Amino acid sequence: MFHLDEEPHSFGTVKVGERGQIVIPKDTRELFDIKPGDNLLLIASKKRGIVILKSDAVKEVAQKILSKIETREKDK
Repeated sequence: MFHLDEEPHSFGTVKVGERGQIVIPKDTRELFDIKPGDNLLLIASKKRGIVILKSDAVKEVAQKILSKIETREKDK
């Protein structure tokens, strides 16, 4: 999973096609193990831009957050 303290990677630019589609560069797909049929989550902010995440990475983060919340609730 990507962490904010990791060195960022740059793979160049992508062009948006007529139907609004982009092609994720091969190096990026390999680095993040993105395969055909994978679900990706788009998070967007007009001020900050667009982030693309693998859905399973988001699920993992959500589970960690919920686990910490449950632990705190039990400690009360």
